[in-house]
Amino acid sequence: MTDKIIVLVTVPDRKTAEAIAYALLEAKLVACAQILPGLKSIYHWKGKIETAKELLMILKSRSDVFKTLKNKIISLHPYQVPQIISVPIERGLLSYLQWIDGVIGTRGEQI
Repeated sequence: MTDKIIVLVTVPDRKTAEAIAYALLEAKLVACAQILPGLKSIYHWKGKIETAKELLMILKSRSDVFKTLKNKIISLHPYQVPQIISVPIERGLLSYLQWIDGVIGTRGEQI
């Protein structure tokens, strides 16, 4: 098990996705942000079933910066309740995992 995480975030459009991605990269809270178009979400909201076209952001980060990462996303996200889900990376290519550490650096933050 590593301390690396993948954070999944849905957004309404490319402009929002890119703004969030650049802000997170500039703050060195993520090492990489991938944006996947063509997502159709079907979900419960305020007592009704809704549908929306969205994009999925796949962010590579570390668990020790998740709290700051989450708060930064919330501050930039237009949704009242944005999807922000952290999934642990159990294993990976050592040089890739080291690259994530190199980008994020030492922060000493608590979850």
